[in-house]
Amino acid sequence: MVAERAGVSRATVSRVVNGSPKVHPSSADAVRTAIAELGYVPNRAARSLASQQSHAIALVAPEDVTRFFGDVYFASIVAGIHSRLDQSDYVLNLMVASPDPSAKMMRYLAGGAVDGVAVVSHHTSDHSLEQISGIMPIVFGGRPAVNGVDAYVVDVDNVAGAATATRRLVERGCRRIASITGPASMQSALDRIQGWRQVLEANGLEPGPCIDGDYTVLGAQRAMREVLDRDPSIDGVFVASDLMTTGAMPVLMDRGYAIPSDVAVVGYDDSPAADVCEVPLTTVRQPSVDMGRMMADILIDVLAGNVDRPRTTIMPTELVVRRSA
Repeated sequence: MVAERAGVSRATVSRVVNGSPKVHPSSADAVRTAIAELGYVPNRAARSLASQQSHAIALVAPEDVTRFFGDVYFASIVAGIHSRLDQSDYVLNLMVASPDPSAKMMRYLAGGAVDGVAVVSHHTSDHSLEQISGIMPIVFGGRPAVNGVDAYVVDVDNVAGAATATRRLVERGCRRIASITGPASMQSALDRIQGWRQVLEANGLEPGPCIDGDYTVLGAQRAMREVLDRDPSIDGVFVASDLMTTGAMPVLMDRGYAIPSDVAVVGYDDSPAADVCEVPLTTVRQPSVDMGRMMADILIDVLAGNVDRPRTTIMPTELVVRRSA
């Protein structure tokens, strides 16, 4: 009935309903219009039995629940994934785990409840996810922190992004530049440290203190105090996430440092946190919503049979200059 109303084949209707990108936009629009006019609701249970698919995708975040819901980066990723899945027949299962997903979660993922997995915030302790990559398609938001995982990756060039941030500090005259970074168990943190160091070395500058702020507000407060205790002469700080700057910048001001005249600050993400800082934040923008959308698009495409997708997709970053630097 839908195919007749839309003037297409039943196979085309099936592809549109299942979220396949291999349909001409005009045909897809005709199918969606026919579905709306006829009030058609696909029988998910029958289709799942026939195709042996659940039509569900899991977003796994091996993180503390408080950190996951307190960081707008994750909200942006979820928004991107949801916006893409909303155009398909797939639903999203959100699974927030400890830094090492439990056996119960692994049994659920491997038991046919989902067709594919998206992972954000991967740690070196997340060895369980290596098993899942051999069972179903898996895509990581950010390079996985362990080697040998058969998966797709959507990332930005964190080395280049951190280098851009640090170069901004050097260009405005900073000579003693510290860094507040993420945990060493995460590849993004290691890459951002590398970019920071590369620019300092290229300019003949001795690195200032580099302290782990755990990608949290409280961690950044502690790290900023430690940086200043170690070296009160710093005149620039690269903070590896905007969220951490909301902890670091008040510590600087409480210690009597003016931003940016005494200490310039550059963050990373260009999240809403950049606009709530007392001093508007210069930061490296990464397209978090688009990254989430791309992760979902890859999973849908692979599940539709397109295995020619590139294994790694690198998305662009850019420096957004505001008053802090």
